[in-house]
Amino acid sequence: MHIPKWALFFDFHTVPTNPDVGKAFDMAAITDWVAECGADFIVFPARCNLGMAYYPTQLGVPHPAMKRDLFGELAAACQSKGIALSAYINVGLSHEEAYRHRDWAILHADGRTYREPFGHHFFRQMCYNSGYGDHVAAMAREIAERYPVAGFFFDCFHTPPCIGVECMDRMTAEGVDWQDPEALNDFNLRKVHAMGRKLSDAVREIRPDLLIYFNGVDFEGQAEFGTYLELECLPQGGWGYEVLPMVSRYMRTLGKPVLNMTGRFQKSWGDFGGVRPVPSVEYDCIRGIANAVPPSIGDHFHPRGDLNRAVMELDKAVYDRLRPLQPWIDEAKPVVEMATVMKCGYPGQAWAGGERPHRKQLAVEATKAATRMLCELKMQFDNVSLASDWDAYKLLVLPDEVEIGPELAERLQAHVARGGGILATGWSGLDPERQRFVLDAWGVEYKGDDPLDPAYVEFAPGFSEGMPDMPVTLYEQGIRLAAGPGAEVLATITAPYCSLGWDGRHGFYYTPPDKTTGRPAVTLNGRVAHVSHPIFRTYYRSGALPLRQIVANLLDRLLPEPLVRAPGAPSFSRVTVTEQPGRRMVYVLAYLPEARGAGVQMIEEPIELNDFTLSLRIDGRTPRNVYLAPSGTKLDFRIEGNYATTCIPRVAGWAVVVLEE
Repeated sequence: MHIPKWALFFDFHTVPTNPDVGKAFDMAAITDWVAECGADFIVFPARCNLGMAYYPTQLGVPHPAMKRDLFGELAAACQSKGIALSAYINVGLSHEEAYRHRDWAILHADGRTYREPFGHHFFRQMCYNSGYGDHVAAMAREIAERYPVAGFFFDCFHTPPCIGVECMDRMTAEGVDWQDPEALNDFNLRKVHAMGRKLSDAVREIRPDLLIYFNGVDFEGQAEFGTYLELECLPQGGWGYEVLPMVSRYMRTLGKPVLNMTGRFQKSWGDFGGVRPVPSVEYDCIRGIANAVPPSIGDHFHPRGDLNRAVMELDKAVYDRLRPLQPWIDEAKPVVEMATVMKCGYPGQAWAGGERPHRKQLAVEATKAATRMLCELKMQFDNVSLASDWDAYKLLVLPDEVEIGPELAERLQAHVARGGGILATGWSGLDPERQRFVLDAWGVEYKGDDPLDPAYVEFAPGFSEGMPDMPVTLYEQGIRLAAGPGAEVLATITAPYCSLGWDGRHGFYYTPPDKTTGRPAVTLNGRVAHVSHPIFRTYYRSGALPLRQIVANLLDRLLPEPLVRAPGAPSFSRVTVTEQPGRRMVYVLAYLPEARGAGVQMIEEPIELNDFTLSLRIDGRTPRNVYLAPSGTKLDFRIEGNYATTCIPRVAGWAVVVLEE
């Protein structure tokens, strides 16, 4: 199996009326470009989302304008230069085939096949229980048999529920009530996974060592039939800048090779005339690398095969600057000491149907906020589900919405028993019905949801570091707590004169704080802390800094000697740690996405930081040499207690400090 290090990803979606497909493709020039970029792995469509095949298929629909074996010629050119090629097949979308075979398309639960807006990518999608399932599996086998591919990228794989005859017959046989939205979506999820297994078995029977990814299927859902994980994340294309840090810290815990796919587009896929600045794309790539996730840069090839010189220069500029880090990237592992527990996996398709999407949204907002907050505080952490091992973590964070079922209760109890800490907020820690706290270790009782809107928090003298000397708004409603024996109350709830609302005469919009209720807002019971309100989600929505300070002050108690200290570092800077045998690497990133105009987030240039001081806890691993990679520039350092401290004279976007033992 080829494990990618520097990848390029190419869309090639072309309507059948285009007359020029493949006319000017120069495979030698294309692969020379790939080689000059230093890329060792590319993805290119064998069949696109229009249902057009770019090879002389005996089963599907070749593009009518194509006069050559486009995919086959590219495969041969890549093989001659040692470049691994993965075949892209859009499985969930195949518009020409859906048009020719109306019975292969999904019949949605409202009785319609076509969705609005017409002509958009997803206005018709494919049903895997129809004859299409066997058809597309046969096409994948055809490609695997003909061409020396290193893998398959199966796109748009999760499709909506279908009530066509094949699906209805199967639901009837299984006793599924199609009018129950959760039951319908669970049946659909099983259908999607079954199709994934069918495709994986079909191609791995021919080539067992293939890299296979199903885009749109939950990472854990494809545990058995996918062989690597890839995060599609165009920050300006709908994903934003919060997804990469959240998901990279999760995907790296699942035991598979991983890739971080960004793109050159100013907006999103298919933006032929859009190109981002080099620092913007570089930021996505270096941030993935700093989290032990190699990069892939996405593009869309012109139908004729025209080489886009500006994009070529962009790709080369980014990879030329980052590739010298290869010796410090190879097999490097992230160094962490804590983890945030995720309620939902990614992308969370298991949470479709009924009220589940709303619950998922709240949980994802909390996880994004926890990720951002801990990054701002320079903490070293993973985001985890029950799929990974937790034994190495000193502290677990349960943000806002993580109810505790039997398996999670067992895992948390074992964590507490070995001396681990817990920081929970909002409804986290309650049973799934939200009636009580599951573990006695919490040291608090649940007294129902808090009716105060807004509530205010006031801090005890020993917990007021960095806080304004005033009642602080919590903005969103939380729960009422009662502290048990031995639980320390670090902050209390103050009530407003009245909650937001109206009495038929007046609107209660002005709600100043009145008197303390005496109820706990923040408690600490041994090594378990709880905050009564959903401060992570609230931080995601409001950006209120005292909420981050609550977490910072709790971390000072639960992790008094964090792995990294960076006094004076700006909040937008990011610090991560990886390791190889005999050395650790500390990545410092200095970029700031800026909201412009209608809220488009842009990175136009990196930020320069001077005299950036950081300390790394050594834990007996005393460094003998500290330098910057890749330049090798030596840095002075000193050992103070359990920390090695150094100062980077200048960070221009990013810097990597190597501490060799």
